[in-house]
Amino acid sequence: MEQYIEFAANHMWLVSAFVVVAAALVWNLLSQARDTSTVSPQEATHLMNRSQAVVVDVRPMADFQAGHVVNAQNLPLNSLQDQLKKLSKYQKKPVIAVCRSGMSSAGACSTLRKAGFTQVYNLKGGMQAWEAANLPVKRA
Repeated sequence: MEQYIEFAANHMWLVSAFVVVAAALVWNLLSQARDTSTVSPQEATHLMNRSQAVVVDVRPMADFQAGHVVNAQNLPLNSLQDQLKKLSKYQKKPVIAVCRSGMSSAGACSTLRKAGFTQVYNLKGGMQAWEAANLPVKRA
């Protein structure tokens, strides 16, 4: 423990920079979590069946082809902003964003809300939770 204190005293700028970066990362994660409504895989199937929710898979094409929610649209996160016109007809319908674990799709939810989508949900646990719930997966 004494070595950590000595290191911090000798490298105050480095430690300060680390604290600032760590705080920024925590702030980013918390703000995304606050902005996102999450749904379980069962709630997502209810939205899909009862409210004609649209599923947007934001994973890369290779991951999408390895297995995805049936009828999901693949709009990779890195190009989501450029492809929002493809989703414009669904602005008033529920939209469920999906990624591998539910973390990347939280950012997609924020992007969709800023673009005017009113009912945006993040699939809690992503495709991992979907598959763990033994729900249907389409493989290309």
